Amino acid sequence: MSHADDHEGTRRDFLYYATAGAGVVATGAAVWPLVNQMNPSADVSALSSIRVDVSGVETGTQLTVQWLGKPVFIRHRTPEDIEYAKGVPLTDLVDTNARNANLPDANAEATDDNRAMAGKEEWLVMMGVCTHLGCVPLANAGDYHGWFCPCHGSHYDAAGRIRRGPAPQNLPVPVAAFEDETTIKLG
Repeated sequence: MSHADDHEGTRRDFLYYATAGAGVVATGAAVWPLVNQMNPSADVSALSSIRVDVSGVETGTQLTVQWLGKPVFIRHRTPEDIEYAKGVPLTDLVDTNARNANLPDANAEATDDNRAMAGKEEWLVMMGVCTHLGCVPLANAGDYHGWFCPCHGSHYDAAGRIRRGPAPQNLPVPVAAFEDETTIKLG
């Protein structure tokens, strides 16, 4: 093996590595826009958290707001609603999981205390989408002092728990907290 052959091998190795490196850079440049398009748009990111003024929501009524493209029910419950919801035994529930994103335990029981706003049990905040097929339940309807989904007949009680019908789960409670006496922050 002569000195010239050793030099050619090094040049060939350099060309292989340079070509492979250029290929990786070109592939990355081609793939990046495809991956980047899956990121949320600026308007969605801006709405990842919203503040809702609940000062005008009278006891016994609810406010429906849109958050992340879905309805959210904010209900100012009456003492009767709270008493009724607290009196329901867990054995009567279809879904015994609280489904509350504010609780550290993902498997917390679906008691009224685990579904209502912490420290303000008269307020109930939950996603307003039926867990059966995504319809929007009607407030103050149904057999359990809560919501009724007329599409397929799901009944939710005063704590948003499924009681009867094809819906498999309770209405989920999103991340929500009071910022002050009249403002709830979602997200």
